[in-house]
Amino acid sequence: MATVVMTSLDSKSRAASRGLSDIKIRNLFIIPTILFLIVFNIFPLIYSLGYSFTDFRASTNAPAAFVGLQNYRELLNDPFIWANFAITAKYVIVSVTGQVVVGFGTAMLLNREIPFKGLITTLLLLPMMLSMAVVGLFWKLLYDPSFGIINYALGLGSFEWLANPDMALYAVAITDIWMWSPFVMLLSLAGLSAVPRHLYEAAAIDRAGPFYTFFHITLPLVAPILMIAVIFRTMEAFKTFDLAYILTSQPTTEVISIRLYKMAFQEWQTGRSCALAYIVLIMVLAITNIYVKYLNRVKER
Repeated sequence: MATVVMTSLDSKSRAASRGLSDIKIRNLFIIPTILFLIVFNIFPLIYSLGYSFTDFRASTNAPAAFVGLQNYRELLNDPFIWANFAITAKYVIVSVTGQVVVGFGTAMLLNREIPFKGLITTLLLLPMMLSMAVVGLFWKLLYDPSFGIINYALGLGSFEWLANPDMALYAVAITDIWMWSPFVMLLSLAGLSAVPRHLYEAAAIDRAGPFYTFFHITLPLVAPILMIAVIFRTMEAFKTFDLAYILTSQPTTEVISIRLYKMAFQEWQTGRSCALAYIVLIMVLAITNIYVKYLNRVKER
């Protein structure tokens, strides 16, 4: 017996010596990933944090001088920066609310037995497969007051969507809703398909109405996965840049990402822009943390 075991071990050792062991294969994948994260994520993060405490300008050859928390104090006391945050918050609320309503509503319709359900679902997913630049240019043509199809369909004549300071932000939000509602729809469909059918059958036996069924069965069971969609879309909407920058240049659509871009690459206030980037990062983390706590409460119910 001992001879058989020794022979088996020897054969495994010889096999391992001929090829790569499990540990070597694991290290072959993990070590490059760690190096990639350090070089392209962690190092720039720490490097920019250092610059946020200086008056460095990338457009000059002057060395960076340490100014402590001055950049952070000036930014937090700047009313124009808070105006940019207010525009961003308004955009996030309108955009994410619209995406949840349209996406969840579409998922409720697709959760039924309808013809060509697979084809319709695939076609609805197409907008989020396009690039932001293409979507921005496409909707810029749709909003055009001279030949845009939106004014023609709604009978608005030569109504200005993107040149109107009061409507420009909503026009950008509508474009974002069109593009990312399919993402919410996809997650909602996964949640709806996981709701046990016997709950609906029991509700039907008890003669429960559609509103009771929706608010006491469907919504509570889909709420956790819907909350995950809200978290993802809030983070993305908070740092939106492409759509607002391509569609319009109105002051009323200058979200915080555009202000950050102008500060860093047009005004060349590198140290100050790094400080603003960290303020935005902290705010996004704080909002995400609130969402996650609420998500945990929903899951515990």
